[in-house]
Amino acid sequence: MAPSGWTRDELAVEQAYITALYRRVDELRARARSDLSDVRLQRVSGLTHQGRSERDSRASMLEDRVAQLDGIEEGLCFGRIDRTDDEQFYIGRIGVASPTYDRLLVDWRAPAARPFYAATPRAPQGVVRRRHIRTRQRLVLGIEDDVLDLNAVSAADQRHLAGEGALLAALNAGRTGHMRDIVATIQAEQDAVIRSGLDGLLVVEGGPGTGKTAVALHRAAYLLYEHRLQLASRGVLVVGPGDVFLRYIERVLPSLGETGVLLSTISGLYRGARVTAEEPDPVAAVKGDLRMADVLGRAIRLHQTLPEQIIEVRYGRTTLEIERSEVARCRERARRSRRPHNRARAVFLRELLNGLVRQVARALDQDVLDAAAREDLVSELREHDRVVAALDAFWPVLTPEDVLRTLLTDPQVRTRATSRFGPAEQPLLGRPAQHGWTAADMPLLDELADRLGSITPADPAAVARRSEEEAEEGYAAAMLDELDLMVPVDASVVAARYRGTPTRQTAAERAGSDQAWAYGHVIVDEAQELSPMAWRMLARRCPSRSMTVVGDLAQASGPCSLRSWAQALDPYARGHWSRVELTVNYRTPTEIMAVAADVLRVADPQARAPEAIRSVGEQPLAVPVRSADLATEVARLAAEQAAAFAAGGSGGTVGIIVAGAHLPDVAAAVSEALPGASTSGRASLDTPAVVLTPRTTKGLEFDTVIVVEPAAIVTERDRGQHDLYVALSRATQRLIVVHADPLPDGMVALRIAASDIQP
Repeated sequence: MAPSGWTRDELAVEQAYITALYRRVDELRARARSDLSDVRLQRVSGLTHQGRSERDSRASMLEDRVAQLDGIEEGLCFGRIDRTDDEQFYIGRIGVASPTYDRLLVDWRAPAARPFYAATPRAPQGVVRRRHIRTRQRLVLGIEDDVLDLNAVSAADQRHLAGEGALLAALNAGRTGHMRDIVATIQAEQDAVIRSGLDGLLVVEGGPGTGKTAVALHRAAYLLYEHRLQLASRGVLVVGPGDVFLRYIERVLPSLGETGVLLSTISGLYRGARVTAEEPDPVAAVKGDLRMADVLGRAIRLHQTLPEQIIEVRYGRTTLEIERSEVARCRERARRSRRPHNRARAVFLRELLNGLVRQVARALDQDVLDAAAREDLVSELREHDRVVAALDAFWPVLTPEDVLRTLLTDPQVRTRATSRFGPAEQPLLGRPAQHGWTAADMPLLDELADRLGSITPADPAAVARRSEEEAEEGYAAAMLDELDLMVPVDASVVAARYRGTPTRQTAAERAGSDQAWAYGHVIVDEAQELSPMAWRMLARRCPSRSMTVVGDLAQASGPCSLRSWAQALDPYARGHWSRVELTVNYRTPTEIMAVAADVLRVADPQARAPEAIRSVGEQPLAVPVRSADLATEVARLAAEQAAAFAAGGSGGTVGIIVAGAHLPDVAAAVSEALPGASTSGRASLDTPAVVLTPRTTKGLEFDTVIVVEPAAIVTERDRGQHDLYVALSRATQRLIVVHADPLPDGMVALRIAASDIQP
């Protein structure tokens, strides 16, 4: 339908403004590029050390500015609010000012922009009209108005109100292999979470499609904008459930202009080893148990041994003796130091040498040696072969990998270290020496790294230097806060530039290379799946306990999944955490969510599915097949759906969710029918179709979802009914269920495809 005269006039108004905005951004970009070119052409040879540092710092800021202005080309401005005081604000990805510093565009995170997301007819917050502006590149495609005060607009305007068109257009758009930001369509309940304070631990719970992940990522961008002074030097960590998920969300924060965020899985936080193997859920459950912290402590102590007999140390004409009781005394002193094992080795050695020095003094009939003689003696004994051998034998240098490998492969060590475990649990920890590391091993290795400490002691000069650097970074952060620059700048990078440090690393990059880095804020997605040992791993990385924890207990299906948030959080933040709930499902159509909700009621009668808000007019489809035809029928349907999306030209994704038992056959059939599909372990979401297991799909969404053999999904794991709930709730448009076995409880309402094949 052709637009009315009113609409054409309003579109022309907005097009003129958007054109002017882009013209201003072009000017800013050209100036930044020109300034950058001038800085790069500066002759370094004639500059002082400070001058070179200032030049590099200026270049760094200009490079970031150019990158930011290039990154916001698409969707620069997406909204407008008209206020009762006749003020009018345009809302966009960044703030833009005129040459005379008039505000042309308000950053979506600024306080002035909040009414765009939070205003309602009952609480209009001084807003008369909220306008959503849809653009493609630099062209205005449409406008949608929400009028919050009918008395404040003209009768002509009242006849042309539009409701939730912007949100529904975004929800109905075809998916790609990457999550989109929702900055233009953030809803009021989501905005309240995004703008929550920095301090304390916030739990954001919500069912499928409530936007938990998007809210968490936009919260990261908001916190970096609002609390730059606190977070610029420490960075923000976002922890996701797997590598596929991280690749899915990796473009969201850059599109919001933020680079000071590190994305990682739990396994990726420990950098000393890589996951190369899998193991059964019961084994992972034991490894994730909080009792493993005590087991690991015992395993370390088992390496702190005592001699079976006296060790003789020949020193000149004197024979010194290292007795069992003396080693026990040294061991006790080292343990009482409360230092990590490798750091306490220096205490053990000092005590051992002190005992040997006393023996030498007695042999010389002297109570105390003078300082010079004692220093020479200690230096000689420290290098003595028998002393070095004793040190290595009774207090050896240990690595996390050495300790854990010994625990898992040595039955005697395992029996002594796991005395608190029952007879059914102890054998689960045993495995062959050649077995690779698993995901459940990573928190254990990280725990050991913390308990063992580094092999070399801290350099006092390095400690002093870091203290000085932190003071400089604090000054730089305060300076940047006063300047209120439109481009985010890392204070530590500025401080490093002025020190002359040759680095352009962001806080996220520095954190990625520092095992002991403490983050300013940590965001955890799919948090219901983390084990108690994984929570310890995260707590070490966030001493401030400033965290956003995102998840859904109803989707918990892992070997260590939570039954309550208090179970995970009280050990670290009792009395200092709060919970909010997102209740609206924006993703899953009502027709599909009805099936998923029935499955959830079977899995957990007390759980409540979120309310779906849109209908697509198409019921989910059940396709019964013979067992022999299961894989080929799935492949045919996947190819058919992918072809339809390709022909439509608007894009779309197909997700095929299958239990592990059927994965090889289905993957092979899909690869043959649809050569561009992703069917390997390292799934790519940029392909026409992707084959995944239920657990790998958590946090993801697809236009069409094909769920293969639901009965196999239910029986594959202890909480398989929850896995099925996850699988059924991934679709944004269409759900197809292919099965040879009878459908599980809760799925009887599915419409059966026209077929003469009986399931």
